[in-house]
Amino acid sequence: MTKIDIFSGFLGAGKTTLIRKLIKEAFTGEKLVLIENEFGEIGIDGGFLQDAGIEITEMNSGCICCSLVGDFGKALKEVLDTYAPDRILIEPSGVGKLSDVIRAVQDLQMPEVELNSFTTVVDAEKCRMYMKNFGEFFNNQITHAGTIILSHTDGISPDKLSACLQLVRSLNDAATVVATPWDQLTGTQILEAMEHRNTLSDEMKELLNGEEICPECGHHHHDHGHCHEHYHDHCDHEHGHCEHEHHHHDHCDHEHGHCEHEHHHDHCYHDHDHHSHEHHHADDVFVSWGKETTRAYTEAELNEMLKALEDKVVFGTVLRAKGMVPAVEGGFWLFDYVPGEPDVRKGAAGVIGRLCVIGAELNEQAVAHLFLVEE
Repeated sequence: MTKIDIFSGFLGAGKTTLIRKLIKEAFTGEKLVLIENEFGEIGIDGGFLQDAGIEITEMNSGCICCSLVGDFGKALKEVLDTYAPDRILIEPSGVGKLSDVIRAVQDLQMPEVELNSFTTVVDAEKCRMYMKNFGEFFNNQITHAGTIILSHTDGISPDKLSACLQLVRSLNDAATVVATPWDQLTGTQILEAMEHRNTLSDEMKELLNGEEICPECGHHHHDHGHCHEHYHDHCDHEHGHCEHEHHHHDHCDHEHGHCEHEHHHDHCYHDHDHHSHEHHHADDVFVSWGKETTRAYTEAELNEMLKALEDKVVFGTVLRAKGMVPAVEGGFWLFDYVPGEPDVRKGAAGVIGRLCVIGAELNEQAVAHLFLVEE
């Protein structure tokens, strides 16, 4: 099966630079073919990439998604037959619509190829201008992208970068966004983003799965073993025996009377000789909040923010927080938080800053305000 990756992006956004980085750092050992579709008569980028030993098929007389649909199918078939590549990279014209290119590939209905990713490169400096002046084409490339990679973010003002992210998100709130300067990332990290690995959603799921929080006691359990012994042990009675399974409290048999526990379960219902405890689903008790950010933080700032989460009146009961965010002095901060234990440390750069918080009766607006991001 040959993977097809489409690289969209307006003129001068940096598609070829991105492809070169991926070839060098992420596609190592793979047999690659690049299909370029320049707008105009002469292909320019091919010369740069041929130096890396990549086979280039240029289509310069028109657009893949317009008059060349038949020729594109023929060219793709020839590429498959001639080179049998592991991966085909398609770089359409900067003024082409991504939706049309995706459709052109899908309409070929070739079982031997798999549409692996469709990525749009957006110049963060020119985002607003292009959106205003060339909305029909520029917006289409953003709306239909599975991943949006911001270019020229190194040196851009924080406000301008944040504004660019908001504009992108206003058109596409589902795509993975890469906002970190490319020289701080490996090609492998960018490829993972393109293939939707290690997304904010994945981070949230991992945090929830890794933190088994008992709805009854509010404590963390890092595995699927028993809750604290005083909750799920057994209790002996003069006229019976009470057994509780992990988190479920199935039933306990009594000949007479009721069941008393030193550490209080929620409710105890009786029907003569047995009772059951009310069961809470974690989704009914806990709230998870996650946000992307391009904002840079200082270590002191993060420590103060994490300490502030102790205030239950303002934020609700915060049980866990985790994140990776850009550092003011460069690089990234990683942080972990459980009540009374904030931990901030330097770490490898991520594709974009991410903040995750879990709690009960969580005031999401207050948490967003604390971390200086818009809710």
